[in-house]
Amino acid sequence: MPDWSYHGIFSPLLKRMRPTSSREFIHRSMNRIGSLPFGIGRHVINFLGREDCSPLLQKQINGLDFRNPVGLSGKVDPMLSGTKAFANLGFGFLEIGPVTVAKAEPIKEPIVERKAKTITFPKDSVSIGLAETKARLENLHKKQPVFLRLAGTGAELKQLMRELEPFADAYIIESDVTHVLDQTEKPVYVVIRESEQENENPHGVMLEGNRLKERARYLREAGFEQTIITSGAIYEPQDALELIDAGADLVMVSGGYVFAGPGLTKRTNEALLDRLDFKASPQPGWFAYWLFGLFIVIGGLIALIFSKTTVILPYDEYFLEMSRDLIWMFNERIMYFMAHDRMTLAGTMISGGILYMSLAAFGVKKGLRWAKQAIDTAAIIGFLGIFAFIGYGYFDWLHLLFWLILLPVYVYGFIKTKGLKHTSASKNRFNHATWKMAIFGQLAFVILGFSFVLGGIVITYIGVTSVFVSTDLIYICMPPEMLQAFNENLIPVIAHDRAGFGSALLSVGLLVLMLSLWGFHQGNRWVWWTYLLGGLPAFIAGIYIHFAIGYTNFIHLLPAYFALFLFFLGLVLSYRFFHKQDG
Repeated sequence: MPDWSYHGIFSPLLKRMRPTSSREFIHRSMNRIGSLPFGIGRHVINFLGREDCSPLLQKQINGLDFRNPVGLSGKVDPMLSGTKAFANLGFGFLEIGPVTVAKAEPIKEPIVERKAKTITFPKDSVSIGLAETKARLENLHKKQPVFLRLAGTGAELKQLMRELEPFADAYIIESDVTHVLDQTEKPVYVVIRESEQENENPHGVMLEGNRLKERARYLREAGFEQTIITSGAIYEPQDALELIDAGADLVMVSGGYVFAGPGLTKRTNEALLDRLDFKASPQPGWFAYWLFGLFIVIGGLIALIFSKTTVILPYDEYFLEMSRDLIWMFNERIMYFMAHDRMTLAGTMISGGILYMSLAAFGVKKGLRWAKQAIDTAAIIGFLGIFAFIGYGYFDWLHLLFWLILLPVYVYGFIKTKGLKHTSASKNRFNHATWKMAIFGQLAFVILGFSFVLGGIVITYIGVTSVFVSTDLIYICMPPEMLQAFNENLIPVIAHDRAGFGSALLSVGLLVLMLSLWGFHQGNRWVWWTYLLGGLPAFIAGIYIHFAIGYTNFIHLLPAYFALFLFFLGLVLSYRFFHKQDG
C-alpha cells in the first residue's frame, strides 16, 4: 500500500475505525495480496509500491546481510496479520514479537493522538503465542533477516529459542540474556529502555523509549562498539538519518509508520542514497532506447501530416479498390471519422515517443532499473499490438515496416541495458506540505495512467469486434450494414485504425502509470516536464480533431475531459515537489 493510496484513499476511512480494527483491516488486506499464489502477490506489491533498494545501502552486521538499515518494529503488527506483505515492502529487516509461550490477548487499545502524531502502545505484551507464531513463520517467504523478540521467564525463553531457532536470524530479549546465550549461536540483542542500564550482551543493544538520539550518541561517545538498534522516534526520513548519524547501526519504525504512511521506509532509503551523492556512469544502450522513442515521435508526426491531408494512403485505396474521392462523395463524415482516428493515434504516438526518450535520457542513462522496466513493458505490449491490426481482416504493411525498423533498435537497447540495478534517490527529508500535496498529485497521475490502460484495452477490443460505438454511428449517420454494402473492405480499414489507436493508448498508459508509481521523487524536475511535454501532444490532437470535424458529443468526449482534468490537477499539485531541491 503506497502513500498515494494510503493517504489519498484509505486514511479518511481508517480514522473512523478503532485503532486495532483499522490496523487489522489494512494488514489482512495487504496480506491477502501478498499471499496470492505463484509469487503474483509479491509482484503486485512491488508494482504498486516499487520497494526495491539500491545495492549501495547494503551492509553486514554480526554476520547478517541487510539491504538497508531500516526495519519494522513488531509493535506495528503484533498479531502477524500482515507479515507476508511487510516482507515485500522494502524493509532491511523485520522484528517479530514479542513472542510468548502462551497467547496474550490485548487488554487495552493503543492510544492514538492524531494531532500530536503519537501512538502509546500497551505496556502488556500482545502475542499470538508460540504455536501460532511458528505456523505464521513457516509460511513466510523471507527476503530479509527476521529478528524474533522474546519475552518470558528464563525457562520460557529457552523453550522459545529451541522451537523458533529455524526461523530466527537474530534474537531480541526483553530481560537478562546471560542465561540464554548458550541456546544459540545467532546474534542476541538486549532491550534497553530509558530508565535501564546496559546489560551484559555479546552483540549489542536495542534502545527504545525517549531520547533515542541522545542515548545512542552517549553510548558511542562512551566507547560502546557493539551494534545499536533503535525502535521508534521515526516520523519522517530526517529522523532516521539523525539516528544513524548519532550512532545507530539499525533503526526500526513503529508508530511513525502509521502517520507518515507505508512509503516512509522507501523515502528513508531514498534519502540515505541521496546523501551518498552517487553518480552512475552513463549506461551503454540508453541511446538506443532514446532513438526508439525518437523514431516513434517521427512516425507520429508523419501520421499527423497524413491525418491532416490525404487521410487515406495509396495502399488503403488499393485494399479498398476505391479512391478517396468516391468515399468523400458517398459520405464525407466517413473520411472525417477516419481522420479523427488517425490524428488521435498520431498524437498518442508523439506523446509515447517523448516518454520513451525522457525515460531513456534521465532514467536508463543513470542506471535506474525501474526506468528500463517501464520502457520494456510498454514497448513489448506495443509490439504485440500489431496482431490487433489484423483482428478484422486488414493488415497494414506500413505498420509492419515501421515495426521492423523499431525492433532491432529496441532489441539492441534491451540487451545493452541488462543488469541495471540502481534505484532513485530523493531529496525529501520531511513530511512538509509540499510532500503532502504531491501525494494527491501522484494519485491523480496514477488514476490517469490506469484510465489510459483501461481505455486502451477497451478501444482495442472494440476495434477487433464491433468497431463502432453508438456515438460513432450517430456522427456518421449510417449503420454498419450500409457501410458494408458500400464497400465490404471499409469497416476492416476503420477497425485497423481503432485497434492501432487502442494498442498505442495502452502502451502510453503503461508508461504514464509506471512513471507515476515509480518515478515520484522530490527534486526530479525531469519527471514533471516529462508529464507536461509528453501529455500535450495527445491531448491537443485528440481534443482538437473532435472539434475540427464537429464530433463534439459530450458523452463521447467525457473520458477525454476527465483525463485532461487529472492531467492538469497532477501537474499543479506536484509542481513544487518536483522543483524543490532542498531537503
